[in-house]
Amino acid sequence: MQDGRAPRIRNRAPAAIQITAEQLLREAQERQESTFRAPKQRVEDFEELHEYRGRKRKEFEERVRRTRGSIKEWTQYANWEASQNEFDRSRSIFERALDVDPRSVQLWLSYTEMELKSRNVQHARNLFDRAVTLLPRVDQLWYKYVYLEELLQNVPGARQVFERWMQWEPDDKAWQAYIKMEERYDESDRASVIYERWIAVRPDPRVWVKWAKFEEERGKLDKAREVFQTALQFFGDEEEQVEKAQAVFNAFAKMETRLKEYERARVIYKFALSRLPRSKSANLYAAYTKFEKQHGTRSIVESTVLGKRRIQYEDEVSQDGRNYDVWFDYVRLEEGALRTLREEGGTKEEEDAATERVRDVYERAVAHVPPGQEKRHWRRYIFLWLEYALFEEIETKDYDRARQVYRTVLNLVPHKQFTFAKLWIMAARFEIRQLDLMAARKMLGTAIGMCPKESLFKGYIQLEMDLREFDRVRTLYEKYLEYDPTNSAAWIKYAELETALEDFTRAEAIFELGVSQASLSMPEILWKAYIDFEVDEQGDREKTRTLYERLVVLSGHHKVWISYAEFEGSSIPLPRAMREEEEDEDSEPRVVAGDPQLARQVFERGYKDLKVKGLKAERAALLESWKAFEQEHGSESDIAKVEGMMPIIGRKQHVDKETGQVVEDWELVFADDEREANPRSFKFLQMAHAWKHSQAKKSGGTGILSGFTPATASAPESTQNDDVRMEDHREQDDSHSDVASSDGE
Repeated sequence: MQDGRAPRIRNRAPAAIQITAEQLLREAQERQESTFRAPKQRVEDFEELHEYRGRKRKEFEERVRRTRGSIKEWTQYANWEASQNEFDRSRSIFERALDVDPRSVQLWLSYTEMELKSRNVQHARNLFDRAVTLLPRVDQLWYKYVYLEELLQNVPGARQVFERWMQWEPDDKAWQAYIKMEERYDESDRASVIYERWIAVRPDPRVWVKWAKFEEERGKLDKAREVFQTALQFFGDEEEQVEKAQAVFNAFAKMETRLKEYERARVIYKFALSRLPRSKSANLYAAYTKFEKQHGTRSIVESTVLGKRRIQYEDEVSQDGRNYDVWFDYVRLEEGALRTLREEGGTKEEEDAATERVRDVYERAVAHVPPGQEKRHWRRYIFLWLEYALFEEIETKDYDRARQVYRTVLNLVPHKQFTFAKLWIMAARFEIRQLDLMAARKMLGTAIGMCPKESLFKGYIQLEMDLREFDRVRTLYEKYLEYDPTNSAAWIKYAELETALEDFTRAEAIFELGVSQASLSMPEILWKAYIDFEVDEQGDREKTRTLYERLVVLSGHHKVWISYAEFEGSSIPLPRAMREEEEDEDSEPRVVAGDPQLARQVFERGYKDLKVKGLKAERAALLESWKAFEQEHGSESDIAKVEGMMPIIGRKQHVDKETGQVVEDWELVFADDEREANPRSFKFLQMAHAWKHSQAKKSGGTGILSGFTPATASAPESTQNDDVRMEDHREQDDSHSDVASSDGE
């Protein structure tokens, strides 16, 4: 061990000889030093005995003289005298100690224990009598006294001691001990009288319950009912008194349940619950719910469970009135109760009461207006109003009240800060269901004028579309586009409307006006819709080609070039004028075939445009699409041409400006770029690849590099300035290049 630390164990292998736990304990026991034991003294005659007693008495007297208030010293002194059979001396010492501290309970108990050990029963009785007279509030002395009398089979004496004790009105355990003693000797009438006296001293609900249970157990059912009835009369019918006596009501009802008097038990439960608020009767209501589940009918059980859940929701909303999720659950509970009542055929009064309960919950819920003027606080709150209006319209058929609900919430929302389109649209559709179209249009017009919103325009437009009011729909779309001219979806929907109405001139004008906007949210979808319209609806290839030309000038995206080329190579429907002339329902629609040569020209233009812009990844994507097109429409030479233009993956080293370290990156290397940058080395490598190809043909293999073909294949970069390496299956005598093959080998 060094510096107080445990030594490091290097060899952790188990020892050859193992030591058991029993062996360790045995060795520890053997190595313990023997404790000191005082020598034993043997008394041979009376003279030595007198001398020994005198010496011990002198020691005890010195000790009690020094510590006169120590009861322990007095007790040891007296017990020693008793062990010498000097009982008179022992009593004298105890009496001297009682003069010092007459209220020491332990001293009285030791004194009586000494007398009982010496079989001086009468002395012990006298001592207990003196003790309980002096200390009547010490229950332990009374218990000892009663136990002594009962142990001596002196039941009248024990009863007399209990009577003396009960005069001091002790705690409940003393009364129960008295009753249990009477029960042990089959004195049930005496025990009942003791219960009555106990009630007179301490009329607590649990004491009443104990008394009634005692009477029930001994078969006095009428007496038990009388006890419960007396208890209920004693506590009274007021709310505070009934709340205090809940245990009595619960025990009374359970007793009637055990006696199979279910109606009496139900009356007791309902009597107590009718006089207590829900918040104060949770335990009693739980017992009532359990009772009804066991012995009640289906309707009674459901109403009981419903009441229990009402209590739960009331507690939650009292803690947080703006917890709208709890209000939703509460409302659904009440609405479910109303529907169940209607299904079971309840009376008109019961249905009206249930309806009023639902309305009351709604009114209380909507009274908790969200704080602040932030929309996120109002989202759940507004749905409470909507559910309220739907309830009045669907469940109660009170349309005037539903209309008033809508008007109230519309006046409540601060529309200058935010609004809810769903609220306006639902209110307008309610007016339409009431056949008041003018009111619905006026309401939505007010909403658009006060707080225009995209969803409001959509809802109003859909409403007029359902009514087939296309002129109004056009007007709404115009207002919509005046409000938000950058919304591409709105332009598309407007044009689709005109297309559905077969007013193609207006649709084309709308598309043209939309794409001419200075800024659009998503212009690509508008252009796509415009092009699809010209292709599918008009069948005008020239107009579509013009649109593509405008679009490539505007964006120049590689996907536009790909779509343009695929359009040129694919077939489209006949122009609309020719379709109308040859319209035949049975025949298949005729189409105009595409021109693959024009598609190739578009691909080449797109490739050159992307090359000028230096977009390598986009060029590679365009070549992939071009290759797929040639595989479908072109010949092998066309496919080989495109494959020769495909890039290869190379590695290039450069110095990072921030860290100053040499970094190696992957890049796409195109053959035409290498041809323009290093024409000599490109020609040399091209000839080498041609020779390699001829050698491979002679040997029956294909030694040509992937991505290169003789005379027309793409070439790698020069080996003078670039760090790109060729990765292929070449022989050892071939010259090495810095360009990797296109397939990564």
